[in-house]
Amino acid sequence: MCGIAGFINQNNQPASPIYLKRMNEALVHRGPDGEGEYVKECAAIGHRRLAIIDLSPAGHQPMLSKNGRYVLTYNGEIYNFNELRLELKRMGYPFLSRTDSEVVLHAYSAWGKDCVYRFNGMFAFAVWDAVEHVLFLARDRYGIKPLYYFIDDNIFIFASEQKAILAHPLVSRTLDPEALLEYFTFQNIFTDKTFLQKIRLLPAGSWAVVHAHPRLTYVQNRYWDFSFSEEEQFSSEAEYVEELDRLFKQAVHRQLITDVELGTYLSGGMDSGSLTAIAAKVYPYIKSFTCGFDLNSASGIELNFDERRRAEYMSYLFKTEHYEMVLKSGDMERILPKLAWHIEEPRVGQSYPNYYTAQLASKFVKVVLSGAGGDEFFGGYPWRYYRADSSQSFEEYIDKYYQFWQRLIPNSAVKKLFAPLWSEVQHVWTRDIFRNVFHQHAPEVTLPEDYVNHSLYFEAKTFLHGLLVVEDKLSMAHGLETRVPFLDNDLVDFAMKIPIRYKLQRLSEVTKINENEPGKVNKYFERTKDGKKLLRNVMQKYIPEEVTRAEKQGFSGPDASWFKGESMDYVMRILYDKKAALYQYLDFASAKSLMDEHLEGRCNRRLFIWSLLSFEHFIRKYLK
Repeated sequence: MCGIAGFINQNNQPASPIYLKRMNEALVHRGPDGEGEYVKECAAIGHRRLAIIDLSPAGHQPMLSKNGRYVLTYNGEIYNFNELRLELKRMGYPFLSRTDSEVVLHAYSAWGKDCVYRFNGMFAFAVWDAVEHVLFLARDRYGIKPLYYFIDDNIFIFASEQKAILAHPLVSRTLDPEALLEYFTFQNIFTDKTFLQKIRLLPAGSWAVVHAHPRLTYVQNRYWDFSFSEEEQFSSEAEYVEELDRLFKQAVHRQLITDVELGTYLSGGMDSGSLTAIAAKVYPYIKSFTCGFDLNSASGIELNFDERRRAEYMSYLFKTEHYEMVLKSGDMERILPKLAWHIEEPRVGQSYPNYYTAQLASKFVKVVLSGAGGDEFFGGYPWRYYRADSSQSFEEYIDKYYQFWQRLIPNSAVKKLFAPLWSEVQHVWTRDIFRNVFHQHAPEVTLPEDYVNHSLYFEAKTFLHGLLVVEDKLSMAHGLETRVPFLDNDLVDFAMKIPIRYKLQRLSEVTKINENEPGKVNKYFERTKDGKKLLRNVMQKYIPEEVTRAEKQGFSGPDASWFKGESMDYVMRILYDKKAALYQYLDFASAKSLMDEHLEGRCNRRLFIWSLLSFEHFIRKYLK
């Protein structure tokens, strides 16, 4: 796990080592164990190292092939690298280290662009061909590791984080209003845009090729995509349970390989608990980490947001060396400026608890296992999928699901809120952005199961991707590598083909709810407290029944209560000030009206308030 950066000048214009040095310095938190630069002719390739496998100098990057033709800068972990190494050795490639980095370098030498099909892991890397003057970039299937780029007529720049690209003097800092509209619609960015104009995020499961001579050309291709479908693989549920058990254990064992100490997040939920149970059998007294919340001022459903009791119980069962911390409202307030710097533009959810948990874990280990992906592939959010499973057509499905995913403000408030920027965004149709997520996923849908599979596809492409981008930034802020066993290739390929009847228990019952039926909302939520059926059946072998049968609990603080209680003064000081920087772009009166609804208890606008706070701190860090 590392930080990568570099740039390619057009038409063999010499690259500046000074600019590369600045870019590398912007990524020091991602790679505190070493740095390297390669500058020759028009190419500048940089690297910051977080040493995980083979801690010796043999793992230094940028890494050059024996003949000097290929130059690699790489961030990630390839968990099947030992198998690939044996294959490449049989082909005659020499190895000077035990790193997976050298495997990636030789794999590209042997198979070119097709090497990405052979990798099972998380990665973002670039290979410079010094003979052909061609740069190849690639990102893993799911987007676990980010890779940003900037291009104009004279230069192509890439990096693990946007701040490294901004360190190059040719890159300006200008807000992209279309990306801002997209974010305030979905609390996420579904396209490849960022908050900064001309800086893009290479899509997950994609590679790109940049030719430097005689003029810069950029070609991008998606080499992999999710494919959820009803595909009978076995004849009975028992066979599905057996195969899922095998693949899950295989995935965890694959990702335990390391030359440094490894721990696990232990949230109190089923996914992280199951990972910890398997890992603890390999590493006795493994370290585990939990973040809880002070609930003295919480109310309503937020009274259940602290999962420490279940986490402590599982720590007792698995004999982990357990560490935990408790967050209060002031912790959210004090960390926001630093959080904004590391996360760059905000994405899904309220991410400060992730920052603190990564900070805690980094004091004891350099690698940690996370349960991300368990919900998205096994049906962990049934109340979301059921909202559109009774649609009569694909377009009706899009309308229903689009309305649900407007997470921050009602559609009717968009024009007022964006009044200062309206002339720049009025041509943008966010429903089209939403629908375009499915452009590579067949719209032929007839059964309720088809609509659920579409929802799983959508959430893996957007919601999970946002979570992964956030997790990467906030763990690497502390020089911590986060691994996600649920995103093992073999496990994902199997999970996408599990019939919906083995993921959701009450699909037929929910579709029968009459829209005009009295009390339909209560009945709806009562009947959608299922999900992850098959996964629960497997995990009951490893963790207590009270965990496997518990309702889904997200990792979030009691911010709805804090924003109208202990943190109200903070919210009003920042967001009720007409001179706040964000009101250059958003309408103050409209924002205030929506915030008033929350502070007065009329509507829960916690995500909107969080997003305004995040945007204000983004402006302070990146636009001023």
